[in-house]
Amino acid sequence: MKQADALREAEIEQYAVLGRPPARDLQALVELAAQLAGAPFAAINLVTAAEQHQLATVGIDPSVCRREDSMCASVLEESELVVVSDARVDERFSSSPFVDGPAGDVRFYASAPLVTPAGIAVGRLCVFDAEPRSITAEQYRALTVLAERVVDVLELRLRTYQLERSLTELTEARDELRRSNEQLALFAGQVSHDLRNPLTALLAHAEMMADLPSVKSDEDATWMVTGTVRSGRRMVTLIDDLLDYARVGGGLNNVEVELDDVVEAVTEDLLAPLHEAGAQVIAKDLPVVRGDWAQLYSVFQNLISNAARFGRAGVSPRIVITAERAADRWRIEVADNGTGVAEDRRAAMFALLARGSKSVPGSGIGLATCKRIVEAHGGRIGMDDSPEGGLLVWFELPG
Repeated sequence: MKQADALREAEIEQYAVLGRPPARDLQALVELAAQLAGAPFAAINLVTAAEQHQLATVGIDPSVCRREDSMCASVLEESELVVVSDARVDERFSSSPFVDGPAGDVRFYASAPLVTPAGIAVGRLCVFDAEPRSITAEQYRALTVLAERVVDVLELRLRTYQLERSLTELTEARDELRRSNEQLALFAGQVSHDLRNPLTALLAHAEMMADLPSVKSDEDATWMVTGTVRSGRRMVTLIDDLLDYARVGGGLNNVEVELDDVVEAVTEDLLAPLHEAGAQVIAKDLPVVRGDWAQLYSVFQNLISNAARFGRAGVSPRIVITAERAADRWRIEVADNGTGVAEDRRAAMFALLARGSKSVPGSGIGLATCKRIVEAHGGRIGMDDSPEGGLLVWFELPG
Protein backbone atom coordinates (compact mmCIF):
# COMPACT_ATOMS: atom_id res chain seq x y z
CA MET A 1 0.00 0.00 0.00
CA LYS A 2 1.34 3.44 -0.97
CA GLN A 3 2.02 5.91 1.81
CA ALA A 4 -0.76 8.23 0.60
CA ASP A 5 -3.24 5.33 0.67
CA ALA A 6 -2.04 4.31 4.13
CA LEU A 7 -2.62 7.83 5.45
CA ARG A 8 -6.04 7.94 3.80
CA GLU A 9 -7.00 4.56 5.28
CA ALA A 10 -6.00 5.77 8.75
CA GLU A 11 -8.09 8.94 8.39
CA ILE A 12 -11.13 7.01 7.17
CA GLU A 13 -10.76 4.35 9.86
CA GLN A 14 -10.85 6.90 12.67
CA TYR A 15 -14.25 8.16 11.50
CA ALA A 16 -15.69 4.64 12.02
CA VAL A 17 -18.45 5.09 9.42
CA LEU A 18 -17.78 2.30 6.94
CA GLY A 19 -20.23 -0.56 6.92
CA ARG A 20 -22.84 1.34 8.94
CA PRO A 21 -26.33 2.55 7.96
CA PRO A 22 -26.45 6.09 6.55
CA ALA A 23 -26.28 8.66 9.34
CA ARG A 24 -29.13 11.18 9.40
CA ASP A 25 -26.85 14.23 9.31
CA LEU A 26 -24.90 12.91 6.29
CA GLN A 27 -28.12 11.85 4.59
CA ALA A 28 -29.48 15.39 5.01
CA LEU A 29 -26.36 16.87 3.40
CA VAL A 30 -26.41 14.57 0.37
CA GLU A 31 -30.12 15.29 -0.16
CA LEU A 32 -29.39 19.01 -0.03
CA ALA A 33 -26.58 18.56 -2.56
CA ALA A 34 -28.93 16.81 -4.99
CA GLN A 35 -31.58 19.48 -4.51
CA LEU A 36 -29.18 22.40 -5.03
CA ALA A 37 -27.65 20.83 -8.13
CA GLY A 38 -31.07 19.80 -9.50
CA ALA A 39 -29.67 16.28 -9.95
CA PRO A 40 -31.62 13.04 -9.45
CA PHE A 41 -28.61 11.23 -8.00
CA ALA A 42 -26.02 12.11 -5.34
CA ALA A 43 -23.59 10.27 -3.06
CA ILE A 44 -21.00 10.79 -0.36
CA ASN A 45 -18.14 8.49 -1.34
CA LEU A 46 -15.09 7.53 0.71
CA VAL A 47 -12.27 5.86 -1.19
CA THR A 48 -9.95 3.32 0.44
CA ALA A 49 -6.96 1.56 -1.12
CA ALA A 50 -9.21 -1.06 -2.69
CA GLU A 51 -12.82 0.13 -2.61
CA GLN A 52 -15.29 2.99 -2.80
CA HIS A 53 -17.83 3.15 0.03
CA GLN A 54 -21.04 5.18 -0.25
CA LEU A 55 -21.98 6.63 3.16
CA ALA A 56 -25.25 8.25 2.03
CA THR A 57 -27.03 8.45 -1.31
CA VAL A 58 -29.97 9.94 -3.23
CA GLY A 59 -31.68 8.03 -6.05
CA ILE A 60 -29.68 4.83 -5.53
CA ASP A 61 -29.00 2.46 -2.66
CA PRO A 62 -25.65 2.82 -0.84
CA SER A 63 -23.14 0.29 -2.14
CA VAL A 64 -19.46 -0.66 -2.30
CA CYS A 65 -17.51 -1.02 -5.53
CA ARG A 66 -13.95 -1.67 -6.59
CA ARG A 67 -11.71 1.37 -6.51
CA GLU A 68 -10.71 0.92 -10.17
CA ASP A 69 -14.39 1.15 -11.16
CA SER A 70 -15.05 4.32 -9.14
CA MET A 71 -15.47 7.61 -10.96
CA CYS A 72 -14.65 9.54 -7.77
CA ALA A 73 -11.41 7.60 -7.35
CA SER A 74 -10.31 8.81 -10.79
CA VAL A 75 -10.35 12.41 -9.57
CA LEU A 76 -9.63 11.77 -5.89
CA GLU A 77 -6.60 14.06 -5.75
CA GLU A 78 -8.30 16.93 -7.59
CA SER A 79 -8.44 19.86 -5.16
CA GLU A 80 -11.35 21.66 -6.85
CA LEU A 81 -14.85 20.81 -7.95
CA VAL A 82 -14.83 18.58 -11.03
CA VAL A 83 -17.71 19.16 -13.49
CA VAL A 84 -18.22 16.95 -16.54
CA SER A 85 -21.21 17.65 -18.79
CA ASP A 86 -20.98 14.32 -20.63
CA ALA A 87 -18.78 11.60 -19.17
CA ARG A 88 -18.79 9.65 -22.48
CA VAL A 89 -16.40 12.16 -24.03
CA ASP A 90 -14.10 12.52 -20.99
CA GLU A 91 -11.14 10.13 -21.15
CA ARG A 92 -11.11 9.81 -17.35
CA PHE A 93 -14.59 8.30 -17.30
CA SER A 94 -15.46 7.03 -20.79
CA SER A 95 -14.46 3.45 -19.97
CA SER A 96 -16.07 3.38 -16.51
CA PRO A 97 -18.74 0.73 -15.96
CA PHE A 98 -20.88 3.51 -14.49
CA VAL A 99 -20.83 5.43 -17.78
CA ASP A 100 -21.27 2.90 -20.53
CA GLY A 101 -21.49 -0.45 -18.82
CA PRO A 102 -23.44 -2.74 -16.55
CA ALA A 103 -23.27 -0.38 -13.54
CA GLY A 104 -25.09 2.59 -15.09
CA ASP A 105 -25.32 5.25 -17.75
CA VAL A 106 -23.95 8.37 -16.07
CA ARG A 107 -23.59 11.40 -18.33
CA PHE A 108 -23.46 14.52 -16.15
CA TYR A 109 -21.04 14.22 -13.20
CA ALA A 110 -19.84 16.77 -10.65
CA SER A 111 -17.92 16.16 -7.45
CA ALA A 112 -16.24 18.20 -4.71
CA PRO A 113 -13.30 16.92 -2.63
CA LEU A 114 -13.69 15.75 0.96
CA VAL A 115 -10.46 16.92 2.59
CA THR A 116 -9.74 16.35 6.28
CA PRO A 117 -8.15 19.00 8.53
CA ALA A 118 -4.87 17.11 8.04
CA GLY A 119 -5.08 17.89 4.31
CA ILE A 120 -5.85 14.33 3.22
CA ALA A 121 -8.44 13.71 0.50
CA VAL A 122 -10.62 10.82 1.68
CA GLY A 123 -13.38 10.94 -0.95
CA ARG A 124 -15.81 13.10 -2.91
CA LEU A 125 -19.32 14.49 -2.63
CA CYS A 126 -20.81 13.83 -6.08
CA VAL A 127 -24.02 14.56 -7.97
CA PHE A 128 -24.83 12.97 -11.33
CA ASP A 129 -27.51 12.48 -13.98
CA ALA A 130 -28.28 10.19 -16.91
CA GLU A 131 -28.65 13.25 -19.16
CA PRO A 132 -25.83 15.62 -20.24
CA ARG A 133 -26.05 19.01 -18.54
CA SER A 134 -24.08 21.57 -16.51
CA ILE A 135 -24.39 23.70 -13.37
CA THR A 136 -24.33 27.41 -12.56
CA ALA A 137 -21.64 29.28 -10.66
CA GLU A 138 -23.92 29.42 -7.59
CA GLN A 139 -24.43 25.65 -7.71
CA TYR A 140 -20.68 25.23 -8.09
CA ARG A 141 -20.02 27.20 -4.91
CA ALA A 142 -22.83 25.46 -3.02
CA LEU A 143 -21.44 21.97 -3.77
CA THR A 144 -18.00 23.08 -2.61
CA VAL A 145 -19.41 24.40 0.67
CA LEU A 146 -21.51 21.27 1.22
CA ALA A 147 -18.41 19.08 0.78
CA GLU A 148 -16.71 21.07 3.53
CA ARG A 149 -19.77 20.55 5.75
CA VAL A 150 -19.60 16.79 5.15
CA VAL A 151 -16.08 16.78 6.56
CA ASP A 152 -17.25 18.97 9.46
CA VAL A 153 -19.91 16.38 10.29
CA LEU A 154 -17.37 13.56 10.15
CA GLU A 155 -15.02 15.54 12.42
CA LEU A 156 -17.82 16.36 14.84
CA ARG A 157 -18.79 12.68 15.04
CA LEU A 158 -15.13 11.81 15.67
CA ARG A 159 -14.72 14.44 18.41
CA THR A 160 -17.98 13.34 20.02
CA TYR A 161 -16.79 9.74 20.05
CA GLN A 162 -13.42 10.74 21.48
CA LEU A 163 -15.10 12.84 24.16
CA GLU A 164 -17.46 10.01 25.10
CA ARG A 165 -14.53 7.61 25.27
CA SER A 166 -12.56 10.03 27.44
CA LEU A 167 -15.53 10.50 29.75
CA THR A 168 -15.90 6.73 30.03
CA GLU A 169 -12.21 6.34 30.84
CA LEU A 170 -12.36 9.16 33.40
CA THR A 171 -15.43 7.63 35.02
CA GLU A 172 -13.74 4.24 35.19
CA ALA A 173 -10.57 5.83 36.60
CA ARG A 174 -12.62 7.74 39.19
CA ASP A 175 -14.46 4.59 40.24
CA GLU A 176 -11.20 2.65 40.44
CA LEU A 177 -9.62 5.43 42.50
CA ARG A 178 -12.60 5.40 44.85
CA ARG A 179 -12.29 1.63 45.26
CA SER A 180 -8.55 1.94 45.81
CA ASN A 181 -9.06 4.64 48.44
CA GLU A 182 -11.64 2.55 50.24
CA GLN A 183 -9.38 -0.50 50.17
CA LEU A 184 -6.42 1.60 51.35
CA ALA A 185 -8.46 2.99 54.24
CA LEU A 186 -9.64 -0.49 55.23
CA PHE A 187 -6.12 -1.86 54.98
CA ALA A 188 -4.65 1.02 56.99
CA GLY A 189 -7.36 0.66 59.61
CA GLN A 190 -6.65 -3.06 59.99
CA VAL A 191 -2.89 -2.51 60.15
CA SER A 192 -3.39 0.30 62.65
CA HIS A 193 -5.53 -1.96 64.81
CA ASP A 194 -3.08 -4.86 64.57
CA LEU A 195 -0.08 -2.67 65.42
CA ARG A 196 -1.72 -0.47 68.03
CA ASN A 197 -2.79 -3.24 70.39
CA PRO A 198 0.66 -4.78 71.00
CA LEU A 199 2.26 -1.32 70.93
CA THR A 200 -0.17 -0.05 73.58
CA ALA A 201 0.70 -3.03 75.77
CA LEU A 202 4.41 -2.44 75.23
CA LEU A 203 4.09 1.23 76.17
CA ALA A 204 2.05 0.39 79.25
CA HIS A 205 4.69 -2.08 80.45
CA ALA A 206 7.53 0.35 79.71
CA GLU A 207 5.77 3.16 81.60
CA MET A 208 5.17 0.86 84.57
CA MET A 209 8.81 -0.20 84.48
CA ALA A 210 9.85 3.46 84.55
CA ASP A 211 8.12 3.83 87.93
CA LEU A 212 9.85 0.80 89.51
CA PRO A 213 12.34 1.76 92.24
CA SER A 214 14.94 -0.61 90.79
CA VAL A 215 14.76 1.19 87.46
CA LYS A 216 14.74 4.68 88.97
CA SER A 217 17.87 3.86 90.91
CA ASP A 218 19.69 2.56 87.84
CA GLU A 219 20.76 5.28 85.42
CA ASP A 220 21.28 2.90 82.49
CA ALA A 221 17.93 1.20 83.04
CA THR A 222 16.18 4.58 83.26
CA TRP A 223 17.82 5.65 79.99
CA MET A 224 16.71 2.47 78.20
CA VAL A 225 13.14 2.53 79.53
CA THR A 226 12.74 6.25 78.78
CA GLY A 227 14.02 5.66 75.25
CA THR A 228 11.58 2.79 74.79
CA VAL A 229 8.64 4.94 75.90
CA ARG A 230 9.74 7.80 73.65
CA SER A 231 10.14 5.50 70.64
CA GLY A 232 6.81 3.84 71.33
CA ARG A 233 5.01 7.17 71.43
CA ARG A 234 6.65 8.18 68.13
CA MET A 235 5.39 4.91 66.68
CA VAL A 236 1.83 5.68 67.84
CA THR A 237 2.06 9.10 66.15
CA LEU A 238 3.38 7.51 62.96
CA ILE A 239 0.52 4.98 62.91
CA ASP A 240 -2.02 7.78 63.37
CA ASP A 241 -0.41 9.81 60.58
CA LEU A 242 -0.45 6.86 58.20
CA LEU A 243 -4.09 6.15 59.03
CA ASP A 244 -5.03 9.79 58.39
CA TYR A 245 -3.17 9.71 55.07
CA ALA A 246 -4.91 6.51 53.97
CA ARG A 247 -8.39 7.77 54.86
CA VAL A 248 -8.17 10.85 52.63
CA GLY A 249 -10.19 10.49 49.44
CA GLY A 250 -12.48 7.78 50.70
CA GLY A 251 -15.35 10.27 50.63
CA LEU A 252 -15.84 13.91 51.58
CA ASN A 253 -18.48 15.11 53.99
CA ASN A 254 -19.08 18.37 52.13
CA VAL A 255 -20.63 21.12 54.23
CA GLU A 256 -20.28 24.89 54.58
CA VAL A 257 -17.00 25.36 56.49
CA GLU A 258 -15.99 28.62 58.19
CA LEU A 259 -12.21 28.54 57.93
CA ASP A 260 -11.88 31.05 60.78
CA ASP A 261 -13.50 28.47 63.07
CA VAL A 262 -11.20 25.73 61.77
CA VAL A 263 -8.06 27.79 62.44
CA GLU A 264 -9.35 28.75 65.89
CA ALA A 265 -9.92 25.07 66.74
CA VAL A 266 -6.45 24.14 65.50
CA THR A 267 -4.70 26.86 67.49
CA GLU A 268 -6.57 25.82 70.63
CA ASP A 269 -5.53 22.18 70.17
CA LEU A 270 -1.92 23.21 69.43
CA LEU A 271 -1.83 25.67 72.34
CA ALA A 272 0.94 23.85 74.21
CA PRO A 273 3.45 23.41 71.34
CA LEU A 274 2.69 26.90 70.00
CA HIS A 275 3.25 28.40 73.45
CA GLU A 276 6.46 26.40 73.87
CA ALA A 277 7.76 27.73 70.52
CA GLY A 278 6.60 31.26 71.31
CA ALA A 279 4.59 31.23 68.08
CA GLN A 280 2.03 33.83 67.09
CA VAL A 281 -0.81 32.80 64.73
CA ILE A 282 -2.70 35.55 62.87
CA ALA A 283 -5.73 34.73 60.72
CA LYS A 284 -7.20 37.50 58.56
CA ASP A 285 -10.80 37.36 57.27
CA LEU A 286 -10.88 33.74 56.13
CA PRO A 287 -13.82 32.74 53.91
CA VAL A 288 -16.56 30.17 54.14
CA VAL A 289 -15.91 27.29 51.74
CA ARG A 290 -17.59 24.03 50.92
CA GLY A 291 -15.60 21.04 52.10
CA ASP A 292 -14.93 18.43 54.75
CA TRP A 293 -14.43 20.18 58.11
CA ALA A 294 -12.33 17.40 59.65
CA GLN A 295 -10.03 17.09 56.66
CA LEU A 296 -9.53 20.85 56.33
CA TYR A 297 -8.74 20.88 60.05
CA SER A 298 -5.98 18.36 59.29
CA VAL A 299 -4.55 20.63 56.58
CA PHE A 300 -4.32 23.66 58.89
CA GLN A 301 -3.05 21.54 61.76
CA ASN A 302 -0.17 20.24 59.66
CA LEU A 303 0.72 23.62 58.15
CA ILE A 304 0.55 25.58 61.41
CA SER A 305 2.46 22.88 63.28
CA ASN A 306 5.19 22.83 60.62
CA ALA A 307 5.47 26.62 60.62
CA ALA A 308 5.94 26.61 64.39
CA ARG A 309 8.49 23.77 64.38
CA PHE A 310 10.67 25.07 61.54
CA GLY A 311 11.48 28.45 63.06
CA ARG A 312 14.79 30.31 62.96
CA ALA A 313 17.01 30.28 65.96
CA GLY A 314 16.33 33.21 68.25
CA VAL A 315 13.26 34.33 66.29
CA SER A 316 9.73 33.80 67.56
CA PRO A 317 7.63 32.09 64.88
CA ARG A 318 5.05 34.35 63.23
CA ILE A 319 2.36 32.58 61.18
CA VAL A 320 0.01 34.66 59.03
CA ILE A 321 -3.00 33.02 57.35
CA THR A 322 -4.78 34.95 54.60
CA ALA A 323 -7.17 34.27 51.74
CA GLU A 324 -7.92 35.89 48.41
CA ARG A 325 -10.49 35.23 45.72
CA ALA A 326 -9.18 33.82 42.43
CA ALA A 327 -11.92 33.31 39.79
CA ASP A 328 -14.16 30.51 41.06
CA ARG A 329 -11.97 29.48 43.98
CA TRP A 330 -10.24 30.68 47.11
CA ARG A 331 -6.46 30.76 47.50
CA ILE A 332 -5.47 30.22 51.13
CA GLU A 333 -1.93 31.19 52.18
CA VAL A 334 -0.07 30.15 55.34
CA ALA A 335 3.08 32.31 55.58
CA ASP A 336 5.80 32.09 58.22
CA ASN A 337 9.14 33.68 59.09
CA GLY A 338 10.97 30.39 59.54
CA THR A 339 13.81 28.60 57.78
CA GLY A 340 11.91 28.12 54.52
CA VAL A 341 12.50 25.49 51.84
CA ALA A 342 14.85 25.81 48.86
CA GLU A 343 12.93 26.36 45.62
CA ASP A 344 14.31 23.23 43.96
CA ARG A 345 13.05 21.05 46.84
CA ARG A 346 9.52 22.43 47.21
CA ALA A 347 7.69 20.08 44.85
CA ALA A 348 9.36 17.05 46.44
CA MET A 349 8.24 18.11 49.92
CA PHE A 350 4.69 16.89 49.17
CA ALA A 351 5.87 13.34 48.53
CA LEU A 352 5.15 10.69 51.12
CA LEU A 353 7.87 10.48 53.83
CA ALA A 354 9.64 13.64 52.59
CA ARG A 355 11.39 15.43 55.47
CA GLY A 356 12.24 19.12 55.69
CA SER A 357 15.04 18.53 58.19
CA LYS A 358 16.26 15.45 60.04
CA SER A 359 16.97 17.65 63.04
CA VAL A 360 13.24 18.40 63.50
CA PRO A 361 11.01 15.50 64.64
CA GLY A 362 8.36 14.39 62.14
CA SER A 363 7.07 11.50 60.07
CA GLY A 364 7.23 13.09 56.61
CA ILE A 365 3.56 12.34 56.08
CA GLY A 366 1.92 15.66 56.98
CA LEU A 367 2.44 17.55 53.71
CA ALA A 368 1.58 14.46 51.65
CA THR A 369 -1.67 14.25 53.60
CA CYS A 370 -2.35 17.96 52.93
CA LYS A 371 -1.83 17.38 49.21
CA ARG A 372 -4.25 14.42 49.16
CA ILE A 373 -6.88 16.39 51.06
CA VAL A 374 -6.62 19.50 48.87
CA GLU A 375 -6.72 17.46 45.65
CA ALA A 376 -9.69 15.46 46.99
CA HIS A 377 -11.47 18.84 47.30
CA GLY A 378 -10.62 19.64 43.66
CA GLY A 379 -7.82 22.08 44.49
CA ARG A 380 -4.03 22.45 44.24
CA ILE A 381 -1.25 23.09 46.74
CA GLY A 382 2.24 24.53 46.47
CA MET A 383 5.01 26.61 48.07
CA ASP A 384 6.43 30.09 47.50
CA ASP A 385 8.66 32.56 49.28
CA SER A 386 6.95 34.20 52.22
CA PRO A 387 6.65 37.96 52.68
CA GLU A 388 7.31 37.13 56.33
CA GLY A 389 10.80 35.98 55.36
CA GLY A 390 10.30 32.21 55.48
CA LEU A 391 7.99 29.82 53.64
CA LEU A 392 4.51 30.38 52.21
CA VAL A 393 2.35 27.31 51.63
CA TRP A 394 -0.70 28.03 49.49
CA PHE A 395 -3.64 25.87 48.54
CA GLU A 396 -6.79 26.43 46.52
CA LEU A 397 -10.35 25.41 47.34
CA PRO A 398 -13.48 25.73 45.19
CA GLY A 399 -15.46 28.78 46.20
